[in-house]
Amino acid sequence: MKHRFIAKRYWKDQTTPMGKVDDLAKNYDDVINLSLGDPDLITHELIIDKSYADAKAGHTKYTDFAGDPELRGEICRFYQEEYNMEVTVPEVFVAASGCFAMYLALEAILDDGDEVILQAPFFTPYPQQVELARGIPVELPTYEEEDFQISVERLESLITERTKALVINTPSNPTGSCLTVETMEKIAEIAIKHDLIVIADDIYTSFSYQHPFVPIVSLPGMRERTITINSFSKNFTMTGWRIGQLIAPPYLVKTFQQINENVVFTAPSISQRAAIYALQNRKTVQPAMVEEYRRRTFYAAERINKIPNMHVLYPPKGTFYLFINIKDTGLSSEEASDIILREAHVLTIPGISFGRCGEGYVRIACTVGIDALEEAFNRIEKMPLFGGK
Repeated sequence: MKHRFIAKRYWKDQTTPMGKVDDLAKNYDDVINLSLGDPDLITHELIIDKSYADAKAGHTKYTDFAGDPELRGEICRFYQEEYNMEVTVPEVFVAASGCFAMYLALEAILDDGDEVILQAPFFTPYPQQVELARGIPVELPTYEEEDFQISVERLESLITERTKALVINTPSNPTGSCLTVETMEKIAEIAIKHDLIVIADDIYTSFSYQHPFVPIVSLPGMRERTITINSFSKNFTMTGWRIGQLIAPPYLVKTFQQINENVVFTAPSISQRAAIYALQNRKTVQPAMVEEYRRRTFYAAERINKIPNMHVLYPPKGTFYLFINIKDTGLSSEEASDIILREAHVLTIPGISFGRCGEGYVRIACTVGIDALEEAFNRIEKMPLFGGK
């Protein structure tokens, strides 16, 4: 809204789709909410218990400005053990969530008017985050018929003298696709050729179902030009703890710290303690959780592909999202999402929310149990739009 006490750049409504779904969900008593990627499983009790004990023992104060030294060390150990990659403590910064980490990265590297190429469909806050950092977002479309892989030809065609960075996300929210190592190697070649920095949004690393996850920062020549963002929200069902991390060259970590000290000062100490125990006990706490979301995602994909006028890539590659093609309905993604809510009381997010190439799709998150997913698809099957009577 326009008001003399509101900055003009916020006069235009910039609410993200995630910010609108709560109001939509309140319209129906029996709504099944498949819109938000907020895992329904709570944080493992081992993590809760150990971090609670630390809080009782006095871990309730500010930590080191770059993050709890013990946590930064655990992050280094994680990369060594999981990816055979040596990361040093000066390369690690702890942030108050992965989403905030993205803002820190953009704020640290962008000058006014710098362009940032965004792998699309993309996580909905990306464009506004670029604009908040005074940059210009540029969409790089990917397509279902190409398995949502980045076309290096399209990528290179978008690079201008103002291009500063490329944001990639694998496994992807919203498509669930995973970039192949071959694709990432080609991206690395282009980044080196054009002297670009790559921001790797590695939020869903535990949810790569077909092949082990490979971080682009581990590829030759990418260490000095990659900012890696990770989070504990999805990999450990810790969305409410708001804790994430960046891995980057030390000079960038110092810049992140300078910005962070003037915004949130430090990430919450208790959340940092929880992150330590999550990493230390990942082989105990993660397998059952990952398998549960994999099972749900495969179940949902199988149901979708049996319903007329909708389909999804199968088998799912990663995450717990499915990007459902509804082009055969003849409706826009917003129209399809709206009628699914009105007639089936199932809440989805229109694909156009994730970039122009998301038109013709709706996204669901398999963050409810199998019983709720079954009920959701039973309702959708009864809709005339999808073959019901």
